[in-house]
Amino acid sequence: MEEYNAKAIQILEDSQAVRKRPGMYIGSTDERGLHHLVYEVVDNSIDEALAGFCRRISVILHKDGSVSVEDDGRGIPVDMHPEKGRPALEIVMTILHAGAKFDKKAYKVTGGLHGVGIHVVNFLSEWLKAYVKKDGRIYFQWYHRGKPKCEVHVAGEMKDGKVRWFEDGHSEEFKYSVGTYIRFKPDPEIFETTEFKYRIIKKKLRDLAFLNSGVEIELEDRRNNMKERFRYDGGIVEFVRYLNEGYNPLHRDVIYGKGEENGVIIEFAVQYNDSTAENLLAFVNTIHTTEGGTHVSGFRGALTKVINDYGKDRGLLKDITLQGEDVREGLTAVLHVKHPNPQFEGQTKSKLGNSEVKGIMFSIVSRVLKEYFEEHPDTAKSIIVKAMAAARARIAARKARELARRKSYLESFDLPGKLADCSEENPERAELFIVEGDSAGGSAKQARDRHFQAILPLRGKILNVEKARIDKVFKNNEIRAIISAIGTGVKEDFDYSKLRYHKIIIMTDADVDGAHIRTLLLTFFYRYMTELIEKGHVYIAEAPLYRIQHGKDILYVYSEEEKEEILKRYPRAMVQRFKGLGEMNPQQLWETTMNPEKRKLVKVTIEDAAEADRLFSILMGEQVEPRREFIIEHAREVLNIDI
Repeated sequence: MEEYNAKAIQILEDSQAVRKRPGMYIGSTDERGLHHLVYEVVDNSIDEALAGFCRRISVILHKDGSVSVEDDGRGIPVDMHPEKGRPALEIVMTILHAGAKFDKKAYKVTGGLHGVGIHVVNFLSEWLKAYVKKDGRIYFQWYHRGKPKCEVHVAGEMKDGKVRWFEDGHSEEFKYSVGTYIRFKPDPEIFETTEFKYRIIKKKLRDLAFLNSGVEIELEDRRNNMKERFRYDGGIVEFVRYLNEGYNPLHRDVIYGKGEENGVIIEFAVQYNDSTAENLLAFVNTIHTTEGGTHVSGFRGALTKVINDYGKDRGLLKDITLQGEDVREGLTAVLHVKHPNPQFEGQTKSKLGNSEVKGIMFSIVSRVLKEYFEEHPDTAKSIIVKAMAAARARIAARKARELARRKSYLESFDLPGKLADCSEENPERAELFIVEGDSAGGSAKQARDRHFQAILPLRGKILNVEKARIDKVFKNNEIRAIISAIGTGVKEDFDYSKLRYHKIIIMTDADVDGAHIRTLLLTFFYRYMTELIEKGHVYIAEAPLYRIQHGKDILYVYSEEEKEEILKRYPRAMVQRFKGLGEMNPQQLWETTMNPEKRKLVKVTIEDAAEADRLFSILMGEQVEPRREFIIEHAREVLNIDI
C-alpha cells in the first residue's frame, strides 16, 4: 500500500471535478442528466426574462446532435473582470460558483442560484460555442471539454439584422440582433446517451412559457423538421385550463390569486373538475419542485382550513371534518413562488425548504379563497359537496381495506384459478405477465419459464379508474386480482417491500382493443401504484405483427414499415399476420415476446407527470371531443402511448 501523505491529496481543476463526478452536479449521466444540460442554459435566458430584459428565446435541436439556445437579453458581459483579469464571459464559462446571481444586484429573482449551471454544461460538452451580441458586435469564444480554444474576441458584426463575419469558420444563424447564443454538443465520454428527445424539451419550454406570461419560446427540431412556438399571455391561469383539458370543470372561472410579503411573491391558480385525482404543480422561480416543499404545505393547509370553515359557517358540514385528501379530490392547481433567496434541497432543486414561505403562502391563499367563496357561493357549495362525497368514499374504502387486512388478499381474492405463479422466491428475479384474454393467457402459461415467470390472464377490460372512486375500485374483480398478485397494496397502503415481482409486463394484442386495455392498466398503475412506474418496474411487451418465412429463414416483424423493407429483399416469402397473441403457438410466443434474450420490452417511465395526468384525463375521461382530437392528431402513435 502506498504511503498516505500530502502527495496522496489530489487537487482537481473545476472541469476535472465536474467530469469526474457529473452526477453531483446534474443528478445523473442518463437521459435525465442529458436534458438537464439544456435546462441549465435555458434557465439563464429565463432569468433574463424575470429581470425584464428578455422577451424571446429560441431552442434548436441540430442534426449533428448539438443544441443551441438563443435569447434577446442583455448578453453575458464580455468586459474584463476586475479581480481575475480575464473577460467575464470566460469567467462565467470556466469557473465554478462564478455568476451574477449571488448578490441580487443584477438578478433579484433567479432559478440558477448554485453558480454551477452553464459552467457544468461547458465542462460536460465535447465542444461549446458562446456568442454574445452587444452594441452591434458579435463576441465569440469556443471551448473543448471546458477548456478555451481561443481568446474572447470580436468575430463579426450585426448591422440591420444581418451578420458579417470577420473570420472564416462561422456559420451560425441568429434570430435576434442582441443577446446570448450558446451551442453545445454533449460529450459521449460522459453520457450514456447523447440523443435529445423533442417531447422532453418541449415539456420544459411549455411550462416556462406558462410561468412567464408574454415571453415567446420557440422550439425547432431540424432532425425531423418540427417547429412550435409557446406564448401564454394568461400565464398560470392558462396553464390550469390546459391541464384540465378532458375534464368537466366544476366551475367556469379559474380561481387566481397573487400577493407579496417580505419580497416573496406568491401566485396561484385553482380549478376543480369532476375527476377523483389531484393534479398540483408547484414552481419556485420557474423551477419545478417535483417533491413539493413549504409552499405546497402552506397551500394545502390553507385550502383545507378555508373549505372546512366556510362549510361549517354555512351549515353544509355538520358532523364531519373534511381531511386534506377530501378537499383535494378533483383539484387542478399551479403554484409559483418568486423568492430572492430560495433554499432548495439538492442541486436538482426538487424541494423548497424555506420555512417562512409556508406562512406567507397560507396567509395569501386563505385571504383570496375566503373572498372568492364569499362572492361565489354556488362554486363554494359545489366544491364542498364534492369533498363530502370524497370523504364518504374514503370512509368506505378504509372499511374495505380493513376487511382485506383481516382476511389477507390471497384468502379473500379468487386467485388460484387465474394466477399461474412461478417458483422463484426472489422478487428481483421474478416476472409477472398481465395478459389480455383467456386464450392468450393459456398460450402464455404454456410458453413461459415456470421458474421465474408468472401469468395473470385478465377477462376483458378492467375498470376505468379515472372515472371511479376507490371504494368501487376495490370491488372490481380484475383489479383485486392485480392488487393481490403484486402484493404491495395501493395508495397510502402501498408497501414497496412487499413487491412480489420486479418486472410487471403488460402483454396485449397489437390492435386498438389491446391499446385500450394497455391504457386502462397504465392508468391504474399511475393512479394507484405510482411508485412501481417511478422505480422502473412496469413494462410493455412488444408482440410481433407478422411472421415472414423465406426458405429456412424465419423473421418476426414488429411494424408495417419493417415488413415492407423485408419483402423487398424476399419477394416470394410466406407472410403470416398475427391478429392477436392467442394466434401464436406457445413456442412462437416464447421466441418473440417472452424469452429475455430475444424479446422487446418498453419500460414505462414518468418523465412528465403533469402531461401524463393530462393524457390520462383526455383518453379516459368524460370529454369526447378532446379525446377525438387527440386520437386524430396521434393516429400513427395510438398503439404506442408513452407516459
